[in-house]
Amino acid sequence: MKISEKNIEFYSDKTLIKGVLHLPQINNPPIVIGSHGLEGTKDSAKQLILSRLLPKNNIGYLRFDHRGCGESKGNFLKDTSVPNRASDFINAVKYILGNEETSRKLGIFGSSLGGSTCIEAWNTLSQMDIELAGCVLTAAPVKSRTIDNITVNEKADNNNSGLPINFYTENLNFDLSEKIKTMTNVLIFHGLADEIVPIENAHTIYKNAKNPKKLILFENGDHQTSSRKDQNVFEKETLKWFKATLS
Repeated sequence: MKISEKNIEFYSDKTLIKGVLHLPQINNPPIVIGSHGLEGTKDSAKQLILSRLLPKNNIGYLRFDHRGCGESKGNFLKDTSVPNRASDFINAVKYILGNEETSRKLGIFGSSLGGSTCIEAWNTLSQMDIELAGCVLTAAPVKSRTIDNITVNEKADNNNSGLPINFYTENLNFDLSEKIKTMTNVLIFHGLADEIVPIENAHTIYKNAKNPKKLILFENGDHQTSSRKDQNVFEKETLKWFKATLS
């Protein structure tokens, strides 16, 4: 199947955001929009996987760089927060639906902090004139205090590795437990050996989300889902979930 791929850009709170839109060659396909992790980009592994997998199955996919990341404008240290990323995500939805190249049937995907972004954005999206069909989350933190093994550098800036401790205490201070209660059609992936986001987060999402919902745990899975076996399960189950919810 022939897939179209084009660079797009839009503004989020006056910040230029850049992304890539992948569409199957059918009229008004459903669309999934993805949110990458904390220090990821639109070129992160799962973003690229879904950009190939979904369009081959007649589902469009948008991957984009949040403000301060990749090709988008902004300052990572100053601009990164869950509310700001949720704003980017909502503006991405508005941009795509405003172009009328897709249907108004929407699926959302978030990896790591991208999952937190999806949870934060869900309530706003559900009040828009769209059919919010379902969500897939992988290794998503619900409470910032649970995040472990972070790399801290008190002298960090945009050119140094690691992040200053006040970045986590100020920019990334959140608890999304209550916001999960409005979500439905949620597929959750998490590795039991995740060294960054503990498994308790996945259980919190599953407990609080509405039915239908599904939790898939990878026995020896790490935060990145680096096992090829786990990746295969992720691809198969994510495709199955979106095909069902977006049909």
